[in-house]
Amino acid sequence: MRIRSVISALALVLGALFAPGFGVLSTATDAQAATKITHATATSMFRASGITWSSSGGCSDRNNPTCTSFDQLNLDTAKGAQTLKSASGCGLNITGGTETGHAGGTYSHWNGYKLDFGKATCVTNYVKNNFTYIGVRGDGAPQWQSGAGNVYADEGNHWDVTFYNCGGC
Repeated sequence: MRIRSVISALALVLGALFAPGFGVLSTATDAQAATKITHATATSMFRASGITWSSSGGCSDRNNPTCTSFDQLNLDTAKGAQTLKSASGCGLNITGGTETGHAGGTYSHWNGYKLDFGKATCVTNYVKNNFTYIGVRGDGAPQWQSGAGNVYADEGNHWDVTFYNCGGC
């Protein structure tokens, strides 16, 4: 009788650990509740790491597509940019954040999962030499995946990065 109780308890614990969206052992692509940060918090984090940002409109209004906004950015996305900066040693300039005008979807810019980085030889070499090529996206952009599961898409003049997590921060 005692063995049956132990097995039942173990089954309950394992079920909770692996339950989609609930367990602590979820995959990188499971949508999780994300901690959102403000534009001011993100810029403070980026400034402290030596990451720059720019916008074609010279603004940060989330509702203006010519701005670069970090309002409602996921904390893990900001940390992921910091991890990329420290791991690569490259200069990073963010050219797209959570502002309107990007493609929609669960793991979108608007929902705080993506950042665009200006194209630079250092970043391109780092991505192509350290991450795994995983093929082209539906729009034809070639993609690489980091060991942490984040996806880097080469959109020609910039890198479109989906941060499912902080990249090992």
